[in-house]
Formats: sequence, C-alpha cells, structure tokens
Amino acid sequence: MNTYPAAAPRISGGLLSWPRRAEAWLDSHGRKAWIAAMVLGFIFFWPVGLALVVYMTVTNRWSKDMFGSSCRKSRRAAWSPDWNSRVQQSSGNTAFDAYKAETLRRLEEEQAAFEGFLNRLREAKDKQQFDAFMEERARSPRNDEASPPALNA
Repeated sequence: MNTYPAAAPRISGGLLSWPRRAEAWLDSHGRKAWIAAMVLGFIFFWPVGLALVVYMTVTNRWSKDMFGSSCRKSRRAAWSPDWNSRVQQSSGNTAFDAYKAETLRRLEEEQAAFEGFLNRLREAKDKQQFDAFMEERARSPRNDEASPPALNA
C-alpha cells in the first residue's frame, strides 16, 4: 500500500531525503524558520549553525527572503549598462544638478588623464625593455660567427 501523496516526487530511499524535507519545511515557514534553525544550530552545535549560514548565503536566501531581493537588485543596477542614463537624470534641484554635472565632467577628465599617464608609463617600460634587449643582443657574440669547435684528440 502506497502512503505517499500521488503528486509528491520520489527519490530513492523515500519521498524526499531528510535534508530536502527539512529545506522544504523551512521554506514553507519563511525566513523566521531559517533564522531560528540557524540560531538553534549555533546553540547546540556551532558547525551546524555555520553550515546553515553558508547554505543560506550560497542559495541567496538572505537576499531573496530576508531582504526581498532589493539589496541584490540595487547592487546589480548600479553597474548595469543603463547606469549612466540614471546618473544623468535630473534630481529636481538645479544647484545640485549643476554640481553633479561639473563633478562628473571633472572625474571624466581625471580618468582620461590617468589613462593617458598609464599608457605613457607602459610605453616607457616597453621602450626600456626593448632597449635593454637590444643592448644585450649587441654585447653577446653572434652564433654564426663563432669559431669552429675544437677537436679533442
């Protein structure tokens, strides 16, 4: 006689393995259940609590359940391609918008100057390495002009 519900997925060894059932139970009871399990894990055996913290972090349960995924979305949105368009939107305060525009212009100029400096630095380093190679090559005897090997008698 089958005691499992008809729609339940089967895994070898039973309806679900006990960790999967525990995960499903905790998910059905929300983030408070996850936090309670983590705290109890730390109280009774600290590696269990630590394992729950790691598991919650790896499976993004902190950002999805606890913070409503707003934290991850805002972090991702800050570096998305349309970030520049959001930066250029007006805040409604003309003095602040002028300050922001001037600051962004200045930062772009500083970035371009710094990138130019890095390029000049790379070119100088490349030139120094090439000059050192050419000097070393000029000092060493050429292989094709070397004297024939001496015969050992």
